Amino acid sequence: MESNSAYHWLRGGDAAFPAMLAAIDVATQSVCLEIYTFEECPLGRAFRSALKNACARGARVRVLVDALGSLFLPDDFWEPLRRAGGEVRWFNPMTLRRATIRNHRKLLVCDHRVAFVGGFNVAPAYHGDGVTSGWCDMGLKIEGPLAARLAASFEDMFARAEFRHRHFTRWRKFSAKQTVAVPPEQILFSGPGRGQSPFRRALRRDLAGARSAQIMTAYFLPSWRLRRDLVRVVKRGGRVQLILPGKTDVQLSKLAAQSLYRRLLNAGVEIYEYQPQVLHAKLFLVDDAVYTGSSNLDPRSLQINYELMIRFDNGEIARQARVIFTETLRLCRRVTREEWRRSRTVWQKLKQRWAYFLLDRIDPYVAWRQWRGLPE
Repeated sequence: MESNSAYHWLRGGDAAFPAMLAAIDVATQSVCLEIYTFEECPLGRAFRSALKNACARGARVRVLVDALGSLFLPDDFWEPLRRAGGEVRWFNPMTLRRATIRNHRKLLVCDHRVAFVGGFNVAPAYHGDGVTSGWCDMGLKIEGPLAARLAASFEDMFARAEFRHRHFTRWRKFSAKQTVAVPPEQILFSGPGRGQSPFRRALRRDLAGARSAQIMTAYFLPSWRLRRDLVRVVKRGGRVQLILPGKTDVQLSKLAAQSLYRRLLNAGVEIYEYQPQVLHAKLFLVDDAVYTGSSNLDPRSLQINYELMIRFDNGEIARQARVIFTETLRLCRRVTREEWRRSRTVWQKLKQRWAYFLLDRIDPYVAWRQWRGLPE
């Protein structure tokens, strides 16, 4: 089925931020911005100014910022926007008894017709092309009916901002974990609580008969079932390529991912580490299925955080995604089995196993206890 929406890949902040600001500058009805990290910096002030101007044109402007992701952003930063008529909410205001469950989604929707998804936060680290400067990230500009459905998902998350989930779910039909079809695309909403992540479920379904899997992600710690699915692709004679960070902003996550290298390399999975800059991109290709959005392939994204991914079954989008993956691959260093075996010391192995234990066991357990402890 041919898509009724139009898409444009955005590689690096130098491509994404001007496009996002341009969309805000022409919005006349509504602007919805949902972000994990927003910093007070020239870029942040440029977004605030654009949002204020949209208010002056009569647009309804709303901003949802994660309270932990933007911990160092003072609330009074938003006063000029509030005075102009904009609305700003902090998602899950900070308290120790529920601090671990976060809204990791990144979404901008203007006039219900243009949307932006991906991994970009509004912070100086994202300035650049991801090669010579700035973190390596990517996103997608969407024009068409898919944008309207993404705007509807913002409405729900904006209503959830105070994080009164247990009471909330009694009277709202929306589930934090669901798949919404906007043919031929699928929007995959993930969040805490019971049930499997729709992203993980869809990815496993695609991997079940796949001949090729190409994964680029900042934080890689998949479940043993997903690891088994990847290995089975190789055993069927297919090819699995992983692009993981050579440089990272979360060293613990990199150590945990490296604890899996030996078994994956022994099974024939190809592992590459991106060299020029910090890798923050999220791109998944399984044959002709393409996924992009905010989710990584780790327990926090798959079990704890609110995330937003879009699945495309579109030959042209897949072709473009493969070009991006191939070009990124040229900037990576391949990790070979022999080199990896020789380079690891006992101390490195201990650090990697400890990191794995913390992120795969302790973090999900604490989040589960906090979720269960929310008031009825």
